[in-house]
Amino acid sequence: MKQKVIKESTKKVNITFNEKDMTKSDDDLTPIEFIEKHYPDTAKEFQQIQFEQYETFCKKQMDYGPSNISMGTGVGEAVNKKLATTALVIRINDKIQRLLNLVVSNDRDAQNEPVEDAFKDLSVYGIIAQIVRNGKWGK
Repeated sequence: MKQKVIKESTKKVNITFNEKDMTKSDDDLTPIEFIEKHYPDTAKEFQQIQFEQYETFCKKQMDYGPSNISMGTGVGEAVNKKLATTALVIRINDKIQRLLNLVVSNDRDAQNEPVEDAFKDLSVYGIIAQIVRNGKWGK
């Protein structure tokens, strides 16, 4: 196996590509192997962005804890999952409205928070919503 290292601001992310997999015919590759073989830069960038978002997520959880999503109720019961999911949908909608305004309607640079931050937030909120719905939030 050949390892490739991606540098991050405070950490290194090891992304491993199996050289043997890269010599297989495309029909014998898994979807991951196929993308890593044909689009290695895209695959590495995707993984790097995921790591950066995970690192930011962890820092924010250290600062705020899980109650900002569960609204202090926990997410064990169906009603609490619905409440937390609804709150996430509202946050997601806020980001989408922001993007629609800046990118589609006005096509201008943001004056306060970069458009890129809204895309990052959307991605992380989507993952958090899945964790909440799986009953694993704050555990």
